[in-house]
Amino acid sequence: MDPALASTLAGWRRHLHAHPGLTLQEGETAAFVVARLKEMGVTEIAEGVGGHGVVATIRRGESNRSVGLRGDMDALPIEEQNTGLPWRSTVPGVMHACGHDGHTTALLGAAKLLLEDKGWSGTVHLVFQPAEEGGGGAKSMLKDGLFQRFPMERIFGWHNWPGLPAGTVAVHDKAVMAAGTRFEIAFDGHASHAALPHLSRDPMVAAGHCIVALQSVVARNVDPLAGGVISVTVVEGGEAQNQIPRRVVMKGTARWLEASAGEAIHQGIERVTAGIAATFGVTGAVTWRPGVTVTTNWPTERDMAAEAAATVAPVRRDLPPAMTGEDFSWFLKEVPGAFVWIGNGPAEEGRELHNPLYDFNDEILPVASGFLAEVAKRALRAG
Repeated sequence: MDPALASTLAGWRRHLHAHPGLTLQEGETAAFVVARLKEMGVTEIAEGVGGHGVVATIRRGESNRSVGLRGDMDALPIEEQNTGLPWRSTVPGVMHACGHDGHTTALLGAAKLLLEDKGWSGTVHLVFQPAEEGGGGAKSMLKDGLFQRFPMERIFGWHNWPGLPAGTVAVHDKAVMAAGTRFEIAFDGHASHAALPHLSRDPMVAAGHCIVALQSVVARNVDPLAGGVISVTVVEGGEAQNQIPRRVVMKGTARWLEASAGEAIHQGIERVTAGIAATFGVTGAVTWRPGVTVTTNWPTERDMAAEAAATVAPVRRDLPPAMTGEDFSWFLKEVPGAFVWIGNGPAEEGRELHNPLYDFNDEILPVASGFLAEVAKRALRAG
């Protein structure tokens, strides 16, 4: 990639990092994307697709072949701790802790590379997706007719990966990331003075036992080879230090790689909640929030992605899937495609995904943009 373009992309990425848009609130980011596309000369731009989604189309030649490239745009409700970073988030409580600022920028870079390359023919749809972080952005775009309005034979995406050497591309044979769901468990009891616990039905004690008991679901109900995770991440309850509260709410996420594990996890969480509630004389209820399905590469597209990646970076084919989830999985349920990881470099000093010290590595932008442009051209040439 031309050094001038690489520098421009780094500047765009840092602007997006400094001005993050929370899930379902990506309007400013979408406007930035549209402005940059228009500066490049892209004229076919659809806004408001499935929320703040943007789909830009580049056409060349007489071929009727088509392909899609996707980049996600939303940030997370995390307060950034990179206090000395010049491009630190300017939005309190919101930051790009997962690198979607880099994903968006890399897709803009791919657009620039494709516009400058006269050696391909067909249609490329650039899908800038909103609300990947639990906001159902992929499903919203599908409901808004993504693949009907913008027909594409294949679709490709990627995610930066801390801990993998910078610029190295990982391509999985099948599963890339896990299926998952979010759950909320509410225990309702009877409030009382903290010094008179015998007058209460304590939901706090029930919640504490439930957190521990939930860990037995995967350990004792899921095939160890199937893969599963249950994590309680939020506990809300209580108003005063000298009161036993009436209600405690627990929130968390569950992940799995096999359908059998997912079924066991759902049944186990319901069973444990009911059992704990009965044991401590409170009521318990589980509310489920649908998440993502398993991100699974299609064989032909997987190999196509590996071949394209090899032209711009080292490629690894030996990494296991991760228990993280990815909204891109819903696109792969509809059309063939593949999803790869691109190394972000060492995950030092807390620079892991969803960490308040995370920052995207701008040095991998040329690899990411180059991969996207190359895989699009290969897809358009493929039989």
